[in-house]
Amino acid sequence: MLSHEQIWEAIDRLAARHDLTPSGLARRAGLDPTSFNKSKRLSADGRLRWPSTESIAKVLDATGASMEQFLALLPPGGTAAERTGELAQRPDSRFQPQGGAIPLLGFAQAGAGGFFDDGGFPAGQGWDVVEFPAAPSQKSGVYALEVQGESMMPLYRDGDVLIVEPGAQVRRNDRVVVRTREGEVMAKVLLRQSPRSIELMSLNPEHPNRTLDLSDVEWIARIIWASQ
Repeated sequence: MLSHEQIWEAIDRLAARHDLTPSGLARRAGLDPTSFNKSKRLSADGRLRWPSTESIAKVLDATGASMEQFLALLPPGGTAAERTGELAQRPDSRFQPQGGAIPLLGFAQAGAGGFFDDGGFPAGQGWDVVEFPAAPSQKSGVYALEVQGESMMPLYRDGDVLIVEPGAQVRRNDRVVVRTREGEVMAKVLLRQSPRSIELMSLNPEHPNRTLDLSDVEWIARIIWASQ
């Protein structure tokens, strides 16, 4: 018998296979973008919510996948992480290492699908870990991004590690990491945020500032610390 967790993991895997977040997959299928959000998988009273057969049919049509291919994505029992012991999973499938370790990912990889949930929290497999004994490691969802290349000079250099806190309130002049719905990930300074757009200042003066419509932004997370 298929479990609630198996069905949702298969949907997550299908999204990752097409370099999409679950919300991106729902959008491609013509569904409400929040249809596959982690928060929609349980009701307010804790009951399990299952994706409808109509939703699955639309997803398969949108991706060109057959039912056999979808079923092949089902784990044989529990999550893949629980079977292999590679990750410590919480009920919302976020990657939460044990002890003082936090998830670590390179900036170049952060633009690929499958590494974050819809709120910008680390999820899925493929993360490394880094020890970080200071207080931020106790905050839920905190993770590290390793700078790759010289595009953030002179503030951040190749190999620097940025500690990022998703879900934290961001204010003007905060240093932030932004991911667009197209998969672009960038570190900038938040200059201004309106109900419709955000203005970002580049860390490297050789790169132009950016203005993005909020509808094009998947998530924003605050940089709270950097190893330099």
